[in-house]
This record gives sequence, C-alpha cells and structure tokens, in this order.
Amino acid sequence: MAVEITWWGHATVTVRDSGVRVLTDPLFARRLAHLRRRRGAVPPPSAAAADVVLVSHLHADHLHVASLARLASGTTVLVPRGGLTAVAGLRRLSGRLRVVEVAAGDTTTVDGVKVRAVPAAHDGRRLPYGPQRSPALGYVVEGSARTYFAGDTGLFDEMADAVGKCDIALLPVGGWGPFLGHGHLDASRAAQALARLAPRAAVPVHYGTYWPIGMDAVRPHEFHSPGEEFATIAARLAPDVTVHRLDHGQSVVVEDAGRESAG
Repeated sequence: MAVEITWWGHATVTVRDSGVRVLTDPLFARRLAHLRRRRGAVPPPSAAAADVVLVSHLHADHLHVASLARLASGTTVLVPRGGLTAVAGLRRLSGRLRVVEVAAGDTTTVDGVKVRAVPAAHDGRRLPYGPQRSPALGYVVEGSARTYFAGDTGLFDEMADAVGKCDIALLPVGGWGPFLGHGHLDASRAAQALARLAPRAAVPVHYGTYWPIGMDAVRPHEFHSPGEEFATIAARLAPDVTVHRLDHGQSVVVEDAGRESAG
C-alpha cells in the first residue's frame, strides 16, 4: 500500500497511512523568537488537520503551543513524559486536546495505526525554563508501512535496534543555525544512520526553513545545502535507499512502502 509524506518545513511532516493523518512537531509560525522563516510559505490551515500529533521533545521549535492551538478539539497529541508539568501552555490546551504523555517503548493505537515511541539522543528539556527534564523521543508509525520519525537526535549505537525494521525514515539533516550542537544529525551522520536503519525510502527534514535574524551571511551553506549533501552521501553509504528531497509543502507517495515488511 502507499504512504503519502508531506514536508511542511523544519520537523513538521504529515504522514498519511491507512487513512490516518499523522502530524509531527507542528510549527506554523512565520517567526519564533530570534528565528524567522526564510524559505517556504507558512503552512496553510489544512496542515493542522490530523488524527494524531507526535511531539518529539519540548524545545519550542518542536513543541510550539500556538501551533498546537490550531488543532481541532479532541485531537490526540503524544508528548514526552513530563511535558504537562514542564509546559504551562500545554496544560492549558489539555482541556481541549487529548494530550497523552509517553516514554520510549510505549505504543498508542489510533484507528488501527500503531505509534511506538523510541529513544532519541537529544536534550529534551524545555529550555530555558525550569529544572524539569523530559526525554527526547522518536516515533515509529506502523500502518501499511513502518515510518520512523526521528525528531531531533544524534547518532547512537542502539539506534537500529531501538527503531527496528522501518520502511521510510524521516531524518533531520541540519538545524536552524550556523552550528549544530550536541545531539543532532548533520548530513553525514544522517546518512550513516540511514545505512544502519536500511529503510526503502527516506526524506530529509529539519533544515532550510528557519534561520536566526541578521545571520543570513553566516555559514549560509548550513541553511541551503544539507538536503542535497545528505542525498549525495546517502547514495554512497546506502545505495539501496531511495531519497526523496522535498520542497516545502511538497508531497511524495511511496508506493508499496510496506511490501517487504508485510511479507
């Protein structure tokens, strides 16, 4: 069966599998603090339509309260355990949305599609507020195919075992500034992760969308080039994987995405 992937920019993706719309880390803002959206239009209202929303960690560019507020009442939102304690705005939304805290290993089923939380190597706390810590997570969406959304993560030894078999990988390949800190994948490390995971298809995300105001001329290649670099390195390290490098708002349909796992 086919799975449709739409990249809205940054880590925001809609995965349509078996009639279920899965939305990841929704960020629909033109500006976030010192960051502005430099490429791609702000996603249309239709981008907020989802049956389940996956929040990978509590950083404001991944758990964006104003964007979550655009979801329809009753939408299921999975957040890392401790998120309701750490983020007051999330608590306010919990009266209208179905906010479910999860940890690595937990599985949630929405209309027959399973969502399994998996670990990530990233600082997941809500910076810069308070001492509370919550784990950063990735998720594996299991419908007609297995789609891995990595959230923010570094490369770690147990990644392939933690994720398990996957057919499609949505991997971060950059960031929102000229330098990537600890716990991130750049194009090279993302290609190494791809070689370990060995999916049938991959989509690079988390690059080329937001950039600090006034820093357009500082290491601009870190904004423009990660997607292309990832595709180039992946062709060498994981030649059997088809890489779909999408423009903002663009979709790809991965046909027979779960063919191998279904067998």
